[in-house]
Amino acid sequence: MKRFDLNGTTLAFLGLLLSFFGAFLFYPVSFMLRRAFGEGGQFTLQYFGLLLASPLQREALWNSFAIALLTTGLTTLITLPLAQLMTRFAFRGKALLGGLILVPMIMPPFVGAIGLQQLLARFGSLNLLLGQLGVLSPAKPVDWLGQGGFWGIVALQTLSLYPVMFLNVSAAMANVDPTLREAAQNLGAGGWRLFRTVTLPLILPGWFAGAIIVFIWAFTDLGTPLIFGFSRVVPVQIFDSLNELNTNPQGYALVVLVLVLTLVLFLVSKRFFAGRRFEMIARGHSAGTETCASARQTAGIWAAFGGVIVLALLPHAAVIVQSLSERWFITVLPTAWTTAHYADIFRDAMTAASIRNSLFYASLSAGVDLALGVLIAWLLTRRRIPFANLLDALAMLPLALPGLVLAFGYVAGFDFDIAWLNPRQNPTLLLVVSYSVRRLPYIVRAAFAGFQQTSVTLEEASANLGASPWRTLRKITLPLVMANLVAGTILTFSFAMLEVSDSLILAMRDQFSPITKMIYQLMGRIEPDAPSVACALGVVGMVILSASLLIAGKILGKKLGQLFRA
Repeated sequence: MKRFDLNGTTLAFLGLLLSFFGAFLFYPVSFMLRRAFGEGGQFTLQYFGLLLASPLQREALWNSFAIALLTTGLTTLITLPLAQLMTRFAFRGKALLGGLILVPMIMPPFVGAIGLQQLLARFGSLNLLLGQLGVLSPAKPVDWLGQGGFWGIVALQTLSLYPVMFLNVSAAMANVDPTLREAAQNLGAGGWRLFRTVTLPLILPGWFAGAIIVFIWAFTDLGTPLIFGFSRVVPVQIFDSLNELNTNPQGYALVVLVLVLTLVLFLVSKRFFAGRRFEMIARGHSAGTETCASARQTAGIWAAFGGVIVLALLPHAAVIVQSLSERWFITVLPTAWTTAHYADIFRDAMTAASIRNSLFYASLSAGVDLALGVLIAWLLTRRRIPFANLLDALAMLPLALPGLVLAFGYVAGFDFDIAWLNPRQNPTLLLVVSYSVRRLPYIVRAAFAGFQQTSVTLEEASANLGASPWRTLRKITLPLVMANLVAGTILTFSFAMLEVSDSLILAMRDQFSPITKMIYQLMGRIEPDAPSVACALGVVGMVILSASLLIAGKILGKKLGQLFRA
């Protein structure tokens, strides 16, 4: 019979973790389920029936599915050939391209939407440039954003989310045993047939992990449709329903529908891949089988990567340009430049406060994640506890829980008379907790990997000399895994800095607004320079996030991609 390590310290840690998950994960979800499936204690599905009977809601569901499917498909088309080139060829500048291809991660699509509008609007820079070149008639501009912004949303999400897919697909390709490809080539397979029959089946788990994250991210993205003014999507409908929580239960039904969809996707993927075998007898080093690219091939590889990188960075560049523009109206580029908008950020009390708020929220959430992540990883790797798999699943569950759903549950479930618990009064606690819950898997992955790679012999020696478990953890274990913890903490901080859905929903009062909520508010103002100030604020956030990612990438190296796997 298996014996468990259930001393006082272990029980205290387990109790703390279960209390946290119970209060901030299970309670809001169960609250929404109760409101969606019944009223007055009676079970009913009528709210879902009313939801599906509404032409507006059906259109919103269709648009959200279409956006998510198109984004997932386009990111796949982009990343499969790029990952194949990156893993199969050795060429000059490979490390540099590997870093540049991930640059779009430094800014969420929400901020890039401002720049893309300036580029692709009917009288944006692209149409004006084509008109000056004589390619288009200025009187008949092309609607590049399409259908009220539908195609603009798809394009922006594709260019922003392909790095997530690339990290998963390239890691999966690097893990393919090269001897399997060599055996297939010896049997006459090559080119497309080799990729289709050998490589593709073996990278399916990695691709599916990335595809799920991209699909859910695109389906639940709130900020981009709001900036484009495209309201007929599920996230915006949920956002609009916040004002009718006590009178219209359809908002709960819509949130539960999103929750069920995301959970089903994860469960199906786990069950699908659990029933199939993808392991290889012996994995060789992909670096040993890389083909040295010729000068022409190197130029082609650089052209392929460079084209994608340039397209992906266009929204970022437009944001930077607009942040420096004093006058930019119906011209390809600004006719006057200024840096005053950056001074306006710190001169205006509200925008300056938003930066302080974001730094405060992100720092606290990173600290909470560090503490929880270390506890979870320590229990899973250093203690024999009952239901360890359940604890591991709980830690990774936020990957399947969109921020939109969690934030909605906090607004609905914590509508108490206690000011510090009610987001309508003071959202500080719930903003910190929501950021922490959403990014907890990253620090758990980083800490878990560190513990696994560290021998327990030093900890056993410490225990034999009479040190308590807490002293051993503090003096021996943590210093050995410090690099992993620092990298994971930096990642949780950086992504919390520009979290969109949680910020837009929970920050209901201006004085508590983080950077992303302030950008949204600035875009809604009528002042002519408000978009430029919003872009300047976005650039500040982009600089903070990019610096954090560079530091984390320097520490973790190639292991960075493991944190973005479902």
